[in-house]
Amino acid sequence: MASARPTRKLIEFDAETWQAMTLLSRDSMKSLQELADEAFSDLLKKHRRPTGLRQQLRESTRQLPANDPGPGAGSPRAQQRAIKKVSRKSRRR
Repeated sequence: MASARPTRKLIEFDAETWQAMTLLSRDSMKSLQELADEAFSDLLKKHRRPTGLRQQLRESTRQLPANDPGPGAGSPRAQQRAIKKVSRKSRRR
């Protein structure tokens, strides 16, 4: 179970990045902590990494999706055309 206490880590920035972050912080009226939280959250989403228990459970149930189309199934419109094509062939027989 995760600790309720936040973990602190020291991160080093080059001078240009630090200046850009400071300007962004002022322009957006957000603290550097808020910007860092947003950036790390976006990075985790990009790499499909869950951040909380609820999200972890949701992702674990999606590992074997029962009703999702298989690989290469294409768009919903392509799926509908394939279904119609199969039903037409079965009527001909």
